[in-house]
Amino acid sequence: MRKILVPHPILTLFITLVWLLLANDFSAGHVVLGLILGIGIPQITSVYWPERPKIGAPLVIVEYVLVVLWDIIVSNVQVARLVLFHRGDALRSTFITVPLELTAPEAITTLAGTITMTPGTVSTDLSADGRALLVHCLDVDDPAGTVAQIKARYEARLKRIFE
Repeated sequence: MRKILVPHPILTLFITLVWLLLANDFSAGHVVLGLILGIGIPQITSVYWPERPKIGAPLVIVEYVLVVLWDIIVSNVQVARLVLFHRGDALRSTFITVPLELTAPEAITTLAGTITMTPGTVSTDLSADGRALLVHCLDVDDPAGTVAQIKARYEARLKRIFE
């Protein structure tokens, strides 16, 4: 019965929280509306989720979020410095290929989204076999080092979370 009412409890909580933050109002009416959305949206979309992603290490999620937030802050400062103090032709913009050990689609999507959210990088393509991610970097002096950093900071944690 619980699976029918709340097929994805974490998604329900997340949607409810996002609604409350977007509304910027924690009144009873908005809480109820957030719960209606949080319960209704997963019910409507549950047919498209044949299997729920397995979360292997839930506490690593907190670590991952903190690492990503820190990297976003640092990258913002670095990109601002590049934009303000470097000439455009001095940038070492390049595409790098990040070979993936991840196999879970949710993990690969999270990695691609994380890379895109971090200023100065954007995920541009996933190989047909899902084993490599093409990433554009605004300024890179060591492409191999950037790949290693992505794998160590993000992919390793996502592997612990999803696989």
